[in-house]
Amino acid sequence: MTARWLSHFGLTHPPFSKEIDTPELWVPASRQAVVDDLVDACEQRGHALLTGEPGVGKTCVLRTLRQRLPDAGFRLTYCHNATLGRRDFYRQLCLALGLSSKATAAAVFYEVSSHVEQLGQQRVHPILLLDEAHLLHQDVLDHLHILANYQWDSRALLSLVLVGLPEMHDRLRLHRNRSLWSRIHTRLHLGEADPGDTAEYVGYRLERAGGRQDTFHSDALAMLHEAASGRLRDVDRIAAEALKRAARRKLKKVDRQLIEEAANAA
Repeated sequence: MTARWLSHFGLTHPPFSKEIDTPELWVPASRQAVVDDLVDACEQRGHALLTGEPGVGKTCVLRTLRQRLPDAGFRLTYCHNATLGRRDFYRQLCLALGLSSKATAAAVFYEVSSHVEQLGQQRVHPILLLDEAHLLHQDVLDHLHILANYQWDSRALLSLVLVGLPEMHDRLRLHRNRSLWSRIHTRLHLGEADPGDTAEYVGYRLERAGGRQDTFHSDALAMLHEAASGRLRDVDRIAAEALKRAARRKLKKVDRQLIEEAANAA
């Protein structure tokens, strides 16, 4: 049964849900440039760092990266549980790669490195996406540069893409992590959306859900951007709440007052 607020606005589904197919993701020009740089890094068999505050769209960028890279020449592995110790981290990596998990850290590492070398022989380049990388244990960071260093740096058989909060940049610059830091040549930061991006994003999400792009007044969009500080995750939350409040009052447009109420309530 369709929720009343969806019917009120002629929407087929919640427009600001995070459940959206990758081909339908919204990627503005400012984000597209970041995706292009990540694609270039992977195609050149390099390593990359992507940082950004929570909710700015880092996961969206990763999903777009996955779509952009052809299946034929690349094997992407996504790891999101960054709070594990070294042995459990490699066990998680084994499971993600479809390998059997061994008893010791050394055995697990050998399993992973052997698999990576086999992929290289098949002309398939593995890419390891490490989300929430700012939470990685130091013993994992101590070991990651070994994954990034095959055959004395003469061959790059694996690309690491580290994704995390801005403090990850400072952490990698520590003297202890200089070996890994020196191998990461692509260093990117994803900032908050600008007001134009927020307005475009809201219109896009409404339209793909069967609604009208002009459902939000222009001054309401400006206030929405300010209330969310340009973070798309907060835009989703506040915009959805504002639509529900408008529907309860039988309003067809969202104004500044509704945005203010939604921001304070959410």
